[in-house]
Amino acid sequence: MAKRKISIIGSTGSIGRQALEVLEKLQDKFEIIGLAGGSNIELLFEQAERFQPKYLCIGKPDKQTPDVRGKFDVLFGESGLEEICSNKENDIILVAVSGKIGLKPTLKAIENGIDIALANKETLVMAGDIVMKKAKENNVKVIPVDSEHCAIHQCIKDINQVEKLIITASGGPFLHKSVEDIKDATVEETLKHPRWNMGQKITVDSATLMNKGLEIIEAHHLFGFDYDKIEVVVHPQSIVHSAIEYKDGSVIAQLGVPSMHIPIQYAISYPERFEGIKSKSFSFSEIARLDFEKPDFEKFPFLNLAYNAGKQGGSATVVLNAANEEAVFAFLRGEIKLFDIYRITKNIYDSSEFIVEPSIDEILNIDEEIRQKTQALIKSYVTVQK
Repeated sequence: MAKRKISIIGSTGSIGRQALEVLEKLQDKFEIIGLAGGSNIELLFEQAERFQPKYLCIGKPDKQTPDVRGKFDVLFGESGLEEICSNKENDIILVAVSGKIGLKPTLKAIENGIDIALANKETLVMAGDIVMKKAKENNVKVIPVDSEHCAIHQCIKDINQVEKLIITASGGPFLHKSVEDIKDATVEETLKHPRWNMGQKITVDSATLMNKGLEIIEAHHLFGFDYDKIEVVVHPQSIVHSAIEYKDGSVIAQLGVPSMHIPIQYAISYPERFEGIKSKSFSFSEIARLDFEKPDFEKFPFLNLAYNAGKQGGSATVVLNAANEEAVFAFLRGEIKLFDIYRITKNIYDSSEFIVEPSIDEILNIDEEIRQKTQALIKSYVTVQK
């Protein structure tokens, strides 16, 4: 069998690094065509030397960046990402960059008939209608990497017989804490996720349950379900990654140890399954219990806000995503408190006008405008706190 050709944009991030660990175990099945990284140029060059891609995209070169044009076909910036994603040598592209930078390269790949393993939330949160419509028109598979959506994808056999999607949430580090505890939480406390090892931004989103809000929106676009048919349930052990309920009342769930290697490998290998990295063999006898509970919407108000934005549609989800992201960054810089993330995001959301069917250019313009608006509001919070 011929090797599948793959490129990874975002190879130096958490998902990208774990994907390369998966691919190292599957060298007889995959050939890496391109790697793209952001500011961690040293790691990107180490990866390039190790995996010898044909194309190398440097996101943010500086004066100290070595000249490696003799070894690789070197590209730069967003145009470089789009060039890699337009290359029809690729059978599949893993989109593992974070933020809006993943949107245009994903669309380029889809327009060129290249399948997508999607680990970038913003692509569907910002422009899910456009992306999924283009994927259908070009007969392109969009396979989710997020463990929750990957679990749903594995459970569905006939989507027409599915009644409801059930997305599980660990509850993050503050599941059993009071609202007062959350308000005064430090950055260090917030980044101590009990189950998953992730990047800082998504770990903060997990603490506020904003990540589940974004996943609700993603699930709507990936699987075409109304928001009233997408349910969130808190499951602290993170063993059941998500489930679906069929029309006859049967529930099918996907279980496994909390490891991103598994959904990454599933997404890039679909529809085949290979023996690759196994965190450990799954054992029912070692699981003492599986707990489930309804989320506390008062303690985690981002869930309701995400449902509302999703139902409103159009540019509402663009506003939600951009405002939250800027507020999270401010929290990580120590400028605002954890609960201020929601207050700021809600303020921006409530004061924004929405477009029903924005174009890609309009989406990107709205995103930039909302970020500037949010940054200005953050400054007022910082001034008050001082």
